[in-house]
Amino acid sequence: MTTATWNGVVIATSDDTVVVEGNHYFPREAVDAAVLTPSTTTSTCPWKGVASYHSIVVDGKENRDAAWFYPEPKSAAAEIRDRIAFWKGVEVR
Repeated sequence: MTTATWNGVVIATSDDTVVVEGNHYFPREAVDAAVLTPSTTTSTCPWKGVASYHSIVVDGKENRDAAWFYPEPKSAAAEIRDRIAFWKGVEVR
């Protein structure tokens, strides 16, 4: 079982993560939607496509753009469709 924790709170847990470039991509339904706030930030990966971001809010504290996903990944990254990964201090174990 893989777990993502931030600010002392479990925000995602799953035994079905996909690891790409060292990042665990959790199924969207395994992530606590209540802690996610949409962001307008995007970035582009040459082989995965355009990433969108969410900020994480736990106990009134915000971790800006700490979760990302690929709404329409390129075919080489199809396995991460509908999955979310984390960074910026989110512990994934």
